[in-house]
Amino acid sequence: MTVSSSDVHQKNMRKHLSSSCISVFSCKEPSSPTIKNIISKTKAGSESKDEEDGSKMDTKRALVSQLPRKMWCIDDFEIGRPLGKGRFGTVYLAREQNTHFILALKVIFKSALEKSQLEHQLRREIEILSHLRHPNILRFYNYFHDRTRIYLMLEYAPGGELYKELQKHEHFEETRTATYVEEISDALIYCHAQKVIHRDIKPENLLLGLKGELKLADFGWSVHAPSLRRTTFCGTTDYLAPEMIDGRTHDENVDVWCVGVLCFECLVGYAPFEAPTRNETYKRIAEVKFTFPTWVPDGAKDLISKTLKHTPSLRLSLKEIIKHPWVKKNSRRIFPPVYETAEE
Repeated sequence: MTVSSSDVHQKNMRKHLSSSCISVFSCKEPSSPTIKNIISKTKAGSESKDEEDGSKMDTKRALVSQLPRKMWCIDDFEIGRPLGKGRFGTVYLAREQNTHFILALKVIFKSALEKSQLEHQLRREIEILSHLRHPNILRFYNYFHDRTRIYLMLEYAPGGELYKELQKHEHFEETRTATYVEEISDALIYCHAQKVIHRDIKPENLLLGLKGELKLADFGWSVHAPSLRRTTFCGTTDYLAPEMIDGRTHDENVDVWCVGVLCFECLVGYAPFEAPTRNETYKRIAEVKFTFPTWVPDGAKDLISKTLKHTPSLRLSLKEIIKHPWVKKNSRRIFPPVYETAEE
């Protein structure tokens, strides 16, 4: 992807994003007091340490993760086209001036966060993302902020949203779906080993990397729960698990449920419990009422049926999903599994 270098375009974009020079904080120490002040409209008063070079990333990625402590401003980046627009801001394609490293720069307006009283949600997302390192999880590099905006430095996923790919193709073939199922399951095994529940898996929150690999993104509803039991009602209607609909406590099995829903939607082109109204969708989920089109393969039916169980403990585990005969037969995953070395 080429970043526009037009002087007029750069001037306009910098004018839109202009700010005074501000300090970048490394994601090495997310529990430091600076994280708690990220939404503050005053300048931060301290810096955290640089990330250690312990990864096997390519040279450019290592350069970004080791960016020296310095004062940063938006002029340190060449700003390209918008990649997407969200509720609180916009994501831009960007290139760091010195290393020419390509990344995604997410610009969030503090006023919008404060108005929605979701400052804590962003703090939590940064805390969680700063600890995660997995080939199928979108990488969080750093953040910085000024008086009115927060800037998140994220991995650039050139393939875009899985949702848009699904819209373009209407549905995916077995091989592609099984590959995505294995990739998302492995990423979730890793998350759960870190006591993190995502809670909002859906095609819109899944991106595609350079080689077409899946990238789990948007940890806005995620939570670090050492007990792995929560009560917050959250997520997206079509992907909500029955225990959330029923108002019961939930654990990491809500993510397992979402893998089943995702598998169905990738193969068929629509969610299994989709209905004209939200209440109807809730009713179908609570009753686990759905039907397969006749052309869905038997192996996929077996996997989905064993994953979409009303009782969380009866669902296939994520490791069982990866080892399911249909996944083993059809998946063409690029990266080796991480779950085997994940902390239990």
